[in-house]
Parts: sequence; C-alpha cells; structure tokens
Amino acid sequence: MVKLEYPIQMEIAGPTAIWTRPDTGDSPISYPAPTYSAVKGIFETILWGPAVEIVPTKVEICRPIRYHSYATNYGGPLRDPKNIKAGNNYQLFATVLIDVCYRMYAIVRPYVNKKRLPESAKKWDLRTTAPGHAYQEMLERRLIRGQSYGSVCLGWNEFTASYFGPFRDGTSVCTDIEDVFLPSMLRQTFSDGYSSQFAPVYDTSVVIHKGILFFSNKEVRP
Repeated sequence: MVKLEYPIQMEIAGPTAIWTRPDTGDSPISYPAPTYSAVKGIFETILWGPAVEIVPTKVEICRPIRYHSYATNYGGPLRDPKNIKAGNNYQLFATVLIDVCYRMYAIVRPYVNKKRLPESAKKWDLRTTAPGHAYQEMLERRLIRGQSYGSVCLGWNEFTASYFGPFRDGTSVCTDIEDVFLPSMLRQTFSDGYSSQFAPVYDTSVVIHKGILFFSNKEVRP
C-alpha cells in the first residue's frame, strides 16, 4: 500500500513578525503565534507542490512572546481613492511581535480534488505515484540549501526571516508559556484551494499550552 501522508518540519526566526487578527481593524494586532494559513504559506514559499496539500499540525514557540508598537507609511491599494490619485500615503500603526522563533510541523498529502487542478499540476501528478514523498524530499533539500521561491517572511513582506531551515540544536520550546487562550483564531481565508472564493473560517477555543499550539485536524469549511 502506498503511503499518502508524510511529515514535514522547519524552523523559522526573525526580528519582527505579525500574524494579524482580523478583528483588530486598521491598527492590527498580532496573534501570539502563527495561524494555520501562515504556516501553510511559509512551507509553500519554500516549495510549492502543484498536486499536494500541506496540512499544518502544530507550532512550537521557541522564544518568549514579546509585543512591540510599530508604525509605517502605508501606500497600498486600501487607501482612499483620493489619496491614491494624489500619491498620498498614511501612517499605519500595528502591534507586532519581536525576536521570534518557531518550529513548524505539518503533513503533506496528495491534493484530493484533482478535477480542480490546473493542467500543469495534473501532468506533474501523473509523473509520481507518491507526490507527498516527493515533496518531503525536495523540501528537505531546499531547507538545507536555504532555497525558496519567494521572500520568506513572518506575516508582512517587510518582516523577512533571519533564519529558516532545519531545526537547530540550540533551539528549545518555551515551556513556561502556559495556557494562552484564544476564543477565536483565523484558520484560512481561501479554504477550498484552487479557484476558491474568499470565505474565511476560524478555529474556536484555541489554547497555547507550554509553548505549543496544536491545530485542529478536522476538516473545516466555510
């Protein structure tokens, strides 16, 4: 019998991070740990597999949770049309995390709804009988080499990682972080993968216990 699910893992660290809570409006505040979709996105930045699905399982927090005030000049598309036309930016204030380090875990498995795959992904899928295993091996090689398809960041693009790769010997879980309770935590915004519509879903009653956040393994749909 062909094994379908394969474990993957990596470590990531950086001076600044934000895992935005949608309920904090135009002065965003970070969750204390990466969301399900953020972990998924970081793995996909290292290696995107066209015919596989990455399912995050847990995050280990390896440095104390420290918040910090942050301000920047925003010049993006969410500005008032008048400001866009005039070329005016506005100051954006946020509450971010500083000096962060995480160990991230997930499983990788074949993409279930293959009818929705692009033609290029279907061709890739036909060339292997174990796409999860292929992804696992390619990811491990890229982590050792420090390779990625895009800029590996911790939330916002300007918060680039100072390290990403295999687990380091000197890294350990902050077990003194006990029972951080989150009534609601964003899971994903495009939950059905390819060609899906904006439809955010949330996990409820999330607990970070002894520095570890476990993601729900149930199938969540909008």
